[in-house]
Amino acid sequence: MKNKILLTAAVTGAGDTKSINDHVPVTPKEIADSAIESAKAGATVAHIHARDPKTGGVSHDMDHYREIVDRIRESEVDVVINITAGGGGDFIPNLNTPAAGGDGSWIQTPEERHAPVGELLPEMCTLDCGSVNFGDMIYLSPTEWLRDHALLIQQSGVKPELECFDTGHLRFAKQLIDEGLIDGDPMFQFCLGIPWGAEADVETMLYMKNRLPENAHWSAFGIGRMQLPVAMQTAMLGGNIRVGLEDNLYLTRGVPATNEQLVDKAVEMLHVNGMEVMTPQEARDFYKLRNPHGGK
Repeated sequence: MKNKILLTAAVTGAGDTKSINDHVPVTPKEIADSAIESAKAGATVAHIHARDPKTGGVSHDMDHYREIVDRIRESEVDVVINITAGGGGDFIPNLNTPAAGGDGSWIQTPEERHAPVGELLPEMCTLDCGSVNFGDMIYLSPTEWLRDHALLIQQSGVKPELECFDTGHLRFAKQLIDEGLIDGDPMFQFCLGIPWGAEADVETMLYMKNRLPENAHWSAFGIGRMQLPVAMQTAMLGGNIRVGLEDNLYLTRGVPATNEQLVDKAVEMLHVNGMEVMTPQEARDFYKLRNPHGGK
């Protein structure tokens, strides 16, 4: 167990969650404000997706990303920015159009997925390390595309967080490392409990943790009611943690949460167990995160 924990607030995802919890931020201003409030509550990192302000659905619009990042950077609150690079992988199977997929399918090339990261140059970004059945959808991330994407991230100087939704993703992430496509000590994240990926239980977490490279850092998150139990178990095993409305909409059963409430709860949980949250600057120094635009 370590005493300093990197705490990520995943403030909004891409799913249809606004209709369930009205606190889910949608507009660029709402997303930036929620990231700032999460940082004030103690989060080290703000993990960012963009949404379409009109529909509430996923957005790949560069202007939306730019406004979010600019608002965070122009604030007086320090937080490490982590932009998703996993957009544009949604394939909705449809028997009438099996090759093209059905309504809602949206596949982007590695260059398109990388575009917000390459232009805005955050300290961190995610790299989803394989394809997975994601409920009734398929998230597509072919291996050769991942190699191209990893190279783009490497050339940008941004630190990739290697997202592993299943055990095979961990194997391929290590392959990227072996091929020289990941610089420095790698950062892994175990994404647990998503239908139909790796289970959100201790056995799965230990299985994945025990197969990490010796110089690797890691974190894990669980979804729904497993968010805080997974966070606590991860911290006790020496990993970093993630909470937020991307993964869980409730503070307690039936009570909609805000991002800052979930961060507060995680910080309190860590403090009770003798652990502290890393400051953004401590994280930049420890994980050797570059910050090309200076941030705060």
